[in-house]
Amino acid sequence: MRVGLLTGGGDVPGLNAAIRAVVKRGEGEYGHSIIGFRNGWRGVVDGDIFPLSRNHIRNVLPVGGTLLGTARFHPHSSDGGIDAVLSTLEAERIEALICIGGDGTLHAASKVAEAGVKIVAIPKTIDNDVWGTDRSIGFDTAVEIATEAIDRVHTTAESHNRVMIVEVMGRSAGWIAVTAGIAGGAELVLAPEEPFDIDKVVKFLKHRHRAHANFSIVVVAEGAIPAEGTSMSYEAPVGKFGEIVAGAIGERVKYEIEQRTGFDTRVTVLGHVQRGGSPVPADRILGSRFGVAAIDAISRGETNVMTALRGEDIALIPLSEIAGKVKHVPTGLLDVARALA
Repeated sequence: MRVGLLTGGGDVPGLNAAIRAVVKRGEGEYGHSIIGFRNGWRGVVDGDIFPLSRNHIRNVLPVGGTLLGTARFHPHSSDGGIDAVLSTLEAERIEALICIGGDGTLHAASKVAEAGVKIVAIPKTIDNDVWGTDRSIGFDTAVEIATEAIDRVHTTAESHNRVMIVEVMGRSAGWIAVTAGIAGGAELVLAPEEPFDIDKVVKFLKHRHRAHANFSIVVVAEGAIPAEGTSMSYEAPVGKFGEIVAGAIGERVKYEIEQRTGFDTRVTVLGHVQRGGSPVPADRILGSRFGVAAIDAISRGETNVMTALRGEDIALIPLSEIAGKVKHVPTGLLDVARALA
């Protein structure tokens, strides 16, 4: 069987582990030919193929990014895109496709599946907001990077009596902000799930600096917004792909705190640092498990599904069930972040 493989959307650590697992399992166990497509769905539309063998996957486990390249391109949003995908798959005699991506890439996968293509999807995003899976590839590495940054910022905040704002990724869900905030001992976490009241933030910081300490760490997800009817108005600026401009909310929160308290306040925007570099072991393992599960599913004839981590087990869930859904941080975890302020 000729099986296509692509990685779409933003890069994350652990993608190469998944690619490696698909190739090793597919070629070694089943005798499949694995055909990579460069630069995500764009490569499928353009017919930009990269046949993969064991020679291509040696020593890739500790390497970040994706050896296939990636792009933010969705064929269903482009005139003739789906037809071009179908033409390429027919010309290359691709019988099934493994698609590794986040919400946008997986939404595109569901549209291609509706056109008759056999697809197995693998979830990856540092935001960890793909519905239906406990973890997505890349999240654990991002949390470790963010936690280390908070640890480092802590010492300079205390030394200079500052409020330090650490902005992390998370447009629709605050998984990185909440988990890294708890792990790094942040005083406040602002996440998209709970719009904040800047007056309460300021009141808390003033009380803390009078009664407990002369410094504070505030972790802010890029998608955090002020609550309606409160004294701070804000609309997040977006870039050409609809992404929130990095640093926007961090700088605004800094300005509000500094103006209202007089405290020396600084911002650290982690940005793409969170998705770069070598994957931690948890992401290497998860990518490997998802890769094996995906090629096994295709070999059994089970397609139009996504691999998912449920507890300690890998499950397969229909692509139709995840379309348009976002996995938000549960209230219990948000409560922990508040309790440890």
